[in-house]
Amino acid sequence: MRITETADLWYKNAIVYCIDPETFLDSDGDGIGDLNGLAQRVDYLAEIGVTCLWLMPFYPSPRRDNGYDIADMYGVDPRYGNHGDFVELVRIAHDRGLRVIIDLVINHTSDQHPWFRKARASKDNPYRDFYVWRSDTPPDTSEESMFPDSENGIWTHDEKTGEWYLHHFLHTQPDLNTANPQVRDAIAKTMGFWLQLGVDGFRVDAVPFAINQTTFEGHDKNELEEPHDYLRSLRAFLARRSSGNGAAIMLGEVNLPHEEQLTFFGGSDGDQLTMQFDFYTNQKTFLALARQDAAPLIEALNSRPKDIGVEPQYANFLRNHDELTLDLLPEDEQNEVLDTFGPEEEHRFAGRGLRRRLPPMFDGDPRRLKMAYSLLFALPGTPVLFYGEEIGMGENLEVDGREAVRTPMQWTDEKNGGFSSAAPSKLARQVTEGPYGPAHVNAADCRRNKDSLLHHITRLAKRYRESPELGWGDYAVLDQPNPSVLAHHVTWKDRSMVLLHNLGAEPVVVPLTLEEEEPGTQLLDLMSEESCELDQDSSTESQLDGYGYRWLRIKRADDPRLV
Repeated sequence: MRITETADLWYKNAIVYCIDPETFLDSDGDGIGDLNGLAQRVDYLAEIGVTCLWLMPFYPSPRRDNGYDIADMYGVDPRYGNHGDFVELVRIAHDRGLRVIIDLVINHTSDQHPWFRKARASKDNPYRDFYVWRSDTPPDTSEESMFPDSENGIWTHDEKTGEWYLHHFLHTQPDLNTANPQVRDAIAKTMGFWLQLGVDGFRVDAVPFAINQTTFEGHDKNELEEPHDYLRSLRAFLARRSSGNGAAIMLGEVNLPHEEQLTFFGGSDGDQLTMQFDFYTNQKTFLALARQDAAPLIEALNSRPKDIGVEPQYANFLRNHDELTLDLLPEDEQNEVLDTFGPEEEHRFAGRGLRRRLPPMFDGDPRRLKMAYSLLFALPGTPVLFYGEEIGMGENLEVDGREAVRTPMQWTDEKNGGFSSAAPSKLARQVTEGPYGPAHVNAADCRRNKDSLLHHITRLAKRYRESPELGWGDYAVLDQPNPSVLAHHVTWKDRSMVLLHNLGAEPVVVPLTLEEEEPGTQLLDLMSEESCELDQDSSTESQLDGYGYRWLRIKRADDPRLV
């Protein structure tokens, strides 16, 4: 494959940036972020190296769950603008070379959605089968709820019809019956609509719940013979309808171990989700960071399936818009991470995760932060950033639940962090205060400070884009004696890199042997002016500071890239 062909599968070397439109930038002074405000910051995002915007829900919604309780899948909430504003945002993003993906919620709707209002009107209503109902009293399902602090089970009694409806999330988010062909057709039409308006794909919410047929057994006449056929049909529809600037994608939220994630890619056929967030590696990464020992991360990387084909891709992240969930770790490992990074009860969410951003978890240590983001970009796959990560924003624990990390973007040290000119009482969410507030952390100051996290991440993004082997290549963990160090080798065609990361506070010397390389081969550090050379045994050694990192490109005589 030639370098020019990487544009066909653009997402394999993309840099994805997640934005909550409600808290990014308010352009009209009403205290609520909007699409026009977001459009004004597209150039900022392009400048720092972002290549794909992921927009969290902007649809009409009662906003009981940050907009994931959707009341109209075709709409734009008037608080954020209208369809014209959305089209202009997509247009300017494409003009600046950025693609746009949006949330596709296929598991549930709001209880205010017209479908559910009709479904609960009577047992005979045609929309009744759009949701999952039962007439018998359900057993105890308190351990199955995604919001155990708010819900005591996944079935809620509807007084009007005397039956119970299913909801894995809040009771105001009834689960759709995706076994019903009419529901699947309706969701496909939604995809077609937004594709026609220019989006480049979808972040698909809560995928395993949407095809969990065990929930439907005995309650639905339309049970799918093979639940994953639904994902195949969505992927096929996407391929038929997408056109223009490269293939559209489905980036799935699948919080499962690697072995089970393989099924959601479509196995060796690769005909289901295009990408998946790597939750397992994320959780093992935080265990490794807590221990300052790379072993858990190495275990995760070694457990990734290697036979997923060319098109599927893992998306890597450190923090996202939800809690830092730890539910794939054994209880003792969960407690290790919680005790290290969330020692106070207010730091924790639902007993299974952390409602914190990274800088406060690291006590603001810039060395550790820069190493962690270097690691994010260096891991095999596609990096995903959550808005504000690039400037080192912290959480606001005064805000309830998971929304503690969804506070207004901090643009300047002015009123409301430059997010809005409205009175603070009118803001969609309270601005973070204290040492991580706008007076100390904001984008304007970071742009002027060459040593800032913003400039560091901008440089990482540039180097990542110049190194397609990171998104495309095969990888192998390298043997070396330091427990705190992850050393891995990535190769794509005739291009190779060695990536070194010290998760510990003490400096180390890392010996390396690259038997397949010729003596005298140079390894050029893309993050500094240093380089090293392989000796007669094809060996070398590299010194790493505490929380140090190196990106070593193996120099080839015919490599046209500049260093």
